[in-house]
Amino acid sequence: MPIHAAERSSLVDRVIEQLQSLIESGEWAVGTKIPAEPVLTEMLGVGRNTVREAVRALGHSGMLEARQGDGTYVRAADALGAALHRRLRRAGHLEAFEVRSGLERDAARLAAGRRTEADLAALRSALAERGTAWRSGDTDAFVRADVAFHRAVVAAAHNGMLADLYSHLSDGLRAAIASVADAPLPEPRRAQADSHADLVDAIEAGDAAAATGAVARYIEESVSSLRELQAADPLPATAGTPRGGREEGDAK
Repeated sequence: MPIHAAERSSLVDRVIEQLQSLIESGEWAVGTKIPAEPVLTEMLGVGRNTVREAVRALGHSGMLEARQGDGTYVRAADALGAALHRRLRRAGHLEAFEVRSGLERDAARLAAGRRTEADLAALRSALAERGTAWRSGDTDAFVRADVAFHRAVVAAAHNGMLADLYSHLSDGLRAAIASVADAPLPEPRRAQADSHADLVDAIEAGDAAAATGAVARYIEESVSSLRELQAADPLPATAGTPRGGREEGDAK
């Protein structure tokens, strides 16, 4: 997308709009580093103060994130995602899992009635990748595979608004999922694997009740794991911040 020099009136607002367009179009994808201030100044044809104010405003909104000594990164693809990220940073893991439960139950119910053969193939593939990642012992890989699996379930519901909401929420829930994955609780984990397989079977069979029941089981297992973790460590962990204190998206 070409960048045009902004007119002198309402410069900051115009620069904000151009930067938002680059983010919302996907040209600046979530997780990528944006050009440095001098580069943006030259591209936009405005002064450094104007660029600085625009970047700061998008940082306050949650769409951008400044990392000291590193640069500024895209944190959310749009205003809705930014708002959810801000709210998740104040939410507890348990609270966030309760919201996730509602969205995933609805997605499972709809998917049972709307899934296509292509959806089923995607679900089986995502389930297999999730199992492989779990057996590897790589928590980061498991979290990515787990999120991909649940997004495949939501995609099978064929509801665009639900997919958008869940995509934003799952991005912010990675820290909470990692906390469960790291918990020394092997039995619930094996039960979770069974629940996820049951979910795919229920969607394939078109059984909405069984699908929502499978979601309820693995969410309850995750909540139980989180409660045990909190009992062992009284310091509350929030959905946007891992237990080690790093905010999600920070360099590992």
